[in-house]
Amino acid sequence: MLLPAEKELRSVLARFADARFRHDLQPTGRSSRELEETSHTLCLMTGTRSVDEALAAADDLLRKLRAERRAVTRAAQTLAA
Repeated sequence: MLLPAEKELRSVLARFADARFRHDLQPTGRSSRELEETSHTLCLMTGTRSVDEALAAADDLLRKLRAERRAVTRAAQTLAA
């Protein structure tokens, strides 16, 4: 599975949260479709079958990306010293 870019993953998570909020606040056919589409995209990006699994996988991936970024920053600081 190809890992999504952090920026793309964060964008889909934001769209999902927005769609979920709007649908929970005032459900319409449009809000339902938007929620379904963003849920599907999130599942595809994370290689999961449910929204709960996708959100957990996205959290794990973002944690890993953050740890990698910190390691690169530390390595660069070490080289600069």
